[in-house]
Amino acid sequence: MARKIALVMHRGSHDVAESARYARVSLEKAGFLVDVSESDQAAQGAELILVIGGDGTVLRAAEMSRPWEVPILGINYGHVGFLSEADPEDLQGVIERIVAHDWSFEKRMTIDIEVHYPDGTQVKNWALNEASIEKDEDVRLFEAAIGVDDREISTFKVDNVLFSTATGSTAYNFSAGGPIVWPNVEALLLTPIAAHALFTKPLVVGPDSTLELHVYDGNARIWCDGRREVKTPAGSTVTAIKGKHPIYLARLNSQPFSQRLITKFQLPVTGWRHDRLS
Repeated sequence: MARKIALVMHRGSHDVAESARYARVSLEKAGFLVDVSESDQAAQGAELILVIGGDGTVLRAAEMSRPWEVPILGINYGHVGFLSEADPEDLQGVIERIVAHDWSFEKRMTIDIEVHYPDGTQVKNWALNEASIEKDEDVRLFEAAIGVDDREISTFKVDNVLFSTATGSTAYNFSAGGPIVWPNVEALLLTPIAAHALFTKPLVVGPDSTLELHVYDGNARIWCDGRREVKTPAGSTVTAIKGKHPIYLARLNSQPFSQRLITKFQLPVTGWRHDRLS
């Protein structure tokens, strides 16, 4: 039986299209079945999902990966590319590593989101990076109470509240002033954005805890990984727990996360330790 790869690409870029064509032709010459349909079934039976694009494309691939637990290997054509493993100039080497099955993978925790509506109905969703609970278009702010493990902690009017994973700590959470959490730490983060209150600090809780938010006044909505919208009107309660289904990211090297931070954020590391490290 032929080995199978699912190929997902960012649309609208000539460079990406050329790289995707090269990857497909090379893999098919090596005997692979390459599925480019990006359908719900594309990852079934695949050993890998190869993503050519940015982190947004990886998040799209995660929706395909999750039911089948297929690892994702990203080649970054975006900006930062925290979820990707290689750069465009590495494409030929990446193909060779795939053919040789010379890669490992790491498990990334997700979060499961549940919205309880005032009429008693419920809606469920999930996120790899974050669930962003945002004010609706017709309100300036919404009033919310946040809590952990069924205990209310603070109430405020706010633009936005993030429920994030460690993986998402370098995404929207980072831009909002939340902490960076190493991806091997199973944690849930709660980060208020522009909250009108004294206590608005980000919270980091363990994987057995439940994050909670109750919308008192003003309609809100949730964006899960910026892709899936859930309406959250006044009177709704949102909970976040450790997800039942992780996402697997393929790795080609054992570079520590600290080095990834330095590389992706172009951090200045010439400092008081420079002479000792050089």
